[in-house]
Amino acid sequence: MRGPHNIWRLIRTGATLERTGAMGVVLDAFDAPRPLRIVFRTLAWPFRWLGYKGDAAMPPATRALTALGPAYIKFGQVLSTRPDVVGDELAVQLRVLQDKLPPFSIEQAKASIEEELGLTVDEVFSELSEPVAAASIAQVHRARLRDTGQDVAVKVLRPGIERAFRKDIDAFYFAAGMIEFLSPASRRLRPTDVISHFEGVVLGELDLRLESSSASEYAANTSGDDGFSLPAINWSLSSRRVMTMSWAEGVPLGDNAALDSAGHDRAALGERVLKLFLSHALRDGFFHADMHQGNLKVSSDGKIIAYDFGIMGHIDEYTRRVYAEILFGFIKRDYQRVAEVHFEAGYVPPDRDVDEFARALRAVGEPIFGMDASHISMGRLLSYLFEVTERFGMETRTELILLQRTMVVVEGVSRSLHPQINIWEVARPIVEDYIRQSIGPRAVARDLAKTARVLARFGPRLPNLVENALIRQAAPPEPKPHPSWLWPAVWLVAGSILGAGGTIAAALLLS
Repeated sequence: MRGPHNIWRLIRTGATLERTGAMGVVLDAFDAPRPLRIVFRTLAWPFRWLGYKGDAAMPPATRALTALGPAYIKFGQVLSTRPDVVGDELAVQLRVLQDKLPPFSIEQAKASIEEELGLTVDEVFSELSEPVAAASIAQVHRARLRDTGQDVAVKVLRPGIERAFRKDIDAFYFAAGMIEFLSPASRRLRPTDVISHFEGVVLGELDLRLESSSASEYAANTSGDDGFSLPAINWSLSSRRVMTMSWAEGVPLGDNAALDSAGHDRAALGERVLKLFLSHALRDGFFHADMHQGNLKVSSDGKIIAYDFGIMGHIDEYTRRVYAEILFGFIKRDYQRVAEVHFEAGYVPPDRDVDEFARALRAVGEPIFGMDASHISMGRLLSYLFEVTERFGMETRTELILLQRTMVVVEGVSRSLHPQINIWEVARPIVEDYIRQSIGPRAVARDLAKTARVLARFGPRLPNLVENALIRQAAPPEPKPHPSWLWPAVWLVAGSILGAGGTIAAALLLS
């Protein structure tokens, strides 16, 4: 399904942006140079009549993205957390994509619930509200359990959402393939692998059983975190397309006026969001990868409540250590060590000059550290770092895509709460604590103990394993099996040779 027919989908994307007026808004937000504006507008204008109209009551960018479908809406959700990138006005417009999209009917929701749970809605709930939030993939209803009277949130997938996402992802694959074909220099960024990673994340989000499992694991990891809580999953009323959890009462984290009215300290909340994310990513290697304002509330006692666990990030222990050392190196302004870590991890080809790479990293870090606290940005650092690593042939690390993207989103959330937040000062104690626990002498002792435990499990089998390995090494190599077509071919050639030889022999005898 990734053939040239996807060209039509991509043409309609550009046409929709032009028809809804979003093309100019997007180009303005990213401060695109004039030549690029001319190219985009010239290419899109003749096809504008092919674009989707969208909801004329919405602002242009929101109107275009909602008309194009769920994958594009996801992109808009990320941009809504970055007013420093797209400007305050566009960020506010895009924020409706988080949980204020047009809902589907309650009749469709009831039909889906009954089909998935095998029970009628009246058997399970004494009350089921109209949708209270609607996002790109699912919508949420508030309900009350008939048997206990507990208030719960019921999440239901949108009808036909799987097919809609598949269309978008197929078009993205086609675009990535064309980019790799037309621009060999782009192959180091592995656009197809990036889309594959995105596809895996999205497909996981389309199965609410996996989301329920992620929520359960996340709750177990974070049970001791101060100022943080999660709703509890009701497993007996959850399935592939329906998920039921306890109701989370609180003020939306994106509503600054409501937070101020409730007496919450927005500066403290902004710092806590960032600290929680770093703690979960570095300490647990399992983090909420969709931490925009639409998925966060603040309870009356000041706790941050997270929900919507469809996109969770996982990074192994080795990668966490590498990431922590890179962050710590930038915080300490030790660019030589940051460069060495990139080489040790294999992120940069070994034939490049480590000292030259360190000097390039210094050119990335020093201008940022010279900025006012309100301008110190992880997003800006990642942008500059991207330019440097491109010059040194670093390939895209697909395992870090979610981590880097979420870091940018969380920074945007923190800065929306506390514009003067100093990202580095907040991150420093978290990273330093992880470095002490994971890279210092205690970590070495812990790694040795872990290795000893693994060897102990294999202890009784170790002599046989070694003996079998030695026998295999000493044995002569087994002949490779011949292809199934080889023997008939041998007989055919042999027959030809024998036939030719017989003919020559006969001719000699007759002469």
